[in-house]
Amino acid sequence: MMAVEKATLAGGCFWCLEAAFEQLEGVLSVCPGYMGGPLPNPTYEAVCTGGTGHAEVIQIEFDPARIEFETLLSAFFALHDPTTLNRQGNDVGTQYRSAIFWHTPAQRDAAQAMVQRFNAAGIWPDPVVTEIVAASPFYAAEAYHHQYFRKNPYQGYCMAVVAPKAAKLRELFPSRIKPD
Repeated sequence: MMAVEKATLAGGCFWCLEAAFEQLEGVLSVCPGYMGGPLPNPTYEAVCTGGTGHAEVIQIEFDPARIEFETLLSAFFALHDPTTLNRQGNDVGTQYRSAIFWHTPAQRDAAQAMVQRFNAAGIWPDPVVTEIVAASPFYAAEAYHHQYFRKNPYQGYCMAVVAPKAAKLRELFPSRIKPD
């Protein structure tokens, strides 16, 4: 029987992360949604105001025998700027913060160790501001957000922002990409 683990990551717009991570071998599913705020059942419109406390996230189900959590973290850090507080490009607000919502103490420890290594090595000119916090209730995004890039590849934001991130992941992790 296959073991399945969850990883929940926030790094800007969930359309970008979903499109990138669904390409990885060992990733079984990617669901866009919301996490990190106290309001139950938030809507996209409410989260966009920045007043709910939620971040746009993706919740990944993965097979740890085929892809390690650390590989997911490496991809996550390669796909966004973890040194910018509450902003990714033109997406601004706490809903676009960089965060790792850990599901197990091992995930917490791996995330903390990676951030410490990055900061010690000076990978970026500024320190990593990614929050590393315990997972809280996950709320799946509305249906029209699921597989948004696949359904809307020629939409302006998708062409300018999402497509380059998906391509960057293919370039950086070519041996980890699912066969077509």
